[in-house]
Amino acid sequence: MNVKYMYSLIAVLVLFFIPYIGITVFGLTTVFGVVIPYVAILIFIVGIISRMISWAKSPVPFKIPTTCGQHKSLPFLKQAKIDNPSTQVGVIARMFLEVTVFRSLFRNTRMKLKEKGRLAYSLEIFLWVGALAFHWTFFTVVFRHLRLFLEPVPQCIKWIEMLDSFFHLEVLYDKIYVGVPGVFLSGVILFAAVIYLIARRMTVANQRYISLAADYFPLFLIFGIALSGLLMRYVTKINVVSAKTLGVSLTAFAPVVPADLPSVFFVHLFFVCVLLMYFPFSKLLHAPGIFFSPTRNMKTNTREFRHINPWNYPVKIHTYEAYEDDYREKMVEADIPVDKELEPEDETDEELAPKEAPEEKE
Repeated sequence: MNVKYMYSLIAVLVLFFIPYIGITVFGLTTVFGVVIPYVAILIFIVGIISRMISWAKSPVPFKIPTTCGQHKSLPFLKQAKIDNPSTQVGVIARMFLEVTVFRSLFRNTRMKLKEKGRLAYSLEIFLWVGALAFHWTFFTVVFRHLRLFLEPVPQCIKWIEMLDSFFHLEVLYDKIYVGVPGVFLSGVILFAAVIYLIARRMTVANQRYISLAADYFPLFLIFGIALSGLLMRYVTKINVVSAKTLGVSLTAFAPVVPADLPSVFFVHLFFVCVLLMYFPFSKLLHAPGIFFSPTRNMKTNTREFRHINPWNYPVKIHTYEAYEDDYREKMVEADIPVDKELEPEDETDEELAPKEAPEEKE
């Protein structure tokens, strides 16, 4: 049984108690409301930029795009222009579909062993739906939270909020208002999607076998972010004006921490800061990394053009011919085959050389 998820769960629980105790016992509102957010944003920006620079400098000596269809070949063979693009337009179309709708994940299959040793393949539709819901709702939540840092709020953020709270209900039923405050679908779906991804890693045998603590940690961390966010909106409630005051002041580099912010807000903020600091050094960096992946951003035109590595630089080499010239005598002595035989010694030189006088007998 893979119990590595326990390490990640315990780590997230420890992270929960750090701001909770720090706020409720020691009153460190400035530390958790100002210092840690600034440090997290600095690490996030510097870490991502450094990783991108490292990727941009990495040589690509071969054409290695992943292919899922017919290569451009003879005229009577129909090319898969998106799955196996040979033009830049095809590469852009392929990348767009990959980033927005996870096209390759949609075609992912699972292999099962049926009765009598028969293999069966099935589509991983639930994984595709769960991943799509998780990523898009996560993006929506982050984009919607920008209103807490901008004044005035851009119109595009207001449109996203309007669409996100499309099912906003204010129906009085038995003296209970349903939908007050308005229910944001992105938060609820994100919470459900992260639970599904965690449960899948813990229940599917092959996923459980290959999963490490580093695979569970960001999921539990995002679970904590989503749960604390839902608690603040629908259960404990917080003063949104105070939260925006802190956010706008941080953006203006004139931080002000209102006194009426509860501890659950600082727990939520601390989880977000930990995720920002963890992001550049984890597998989560596949978000910008996909644009630097040669398996996705390269054209499959090796039959038309020879790929020459643009990062080539002069390298001092020692050819085999030069190596054999240096060590030919020793190679012959050791019975190692050589391409060029040893040159015979010049006999005329031996004849002209002075001979030693014979020793006289007594």
